[in-house]
Amino acid sequence: MTMNVTQHIITILAVILGTMATRFLPFILFPADKPTPKYVEYLGKMLPAAVLALLVVYSLKDVEILTGNHGIPELIAIAVVVALHLWKKQMLLSIAGGTITYMLLVQFIF
Repeated sequence: MTMNVTQHIITILAVILGTMATRFLPFILFPADKPTPKYVEYLGKMLPAAVLALLVVYSLKDVEILTGNHGIPELIAIAVVVALHLWKKQMLLSIAGGTITYMLLVQFIF
């Protein structure tokens, strides 16, 4: 199915509007001259850990301990993530290091 020029323009405008809304809405809802609501502060403190826990559960849900490589590459990658995070305390570095370690392990060793 192909789109005509009008449909292309409508799609582009919808994407622009959605992007602008998600960028500007927080500044409109929570202006700098007013204190941040307590529930937003609470979410800011709790969501990073919750998202990370969700990622761990999702990543390990299909690991079968009694068959195959017994989850060894996953455990090594988790250890790398923990070690990097304890060492550097940078979440992106930890996630990238664990991901790269896991991919190298499953591509070349396991």
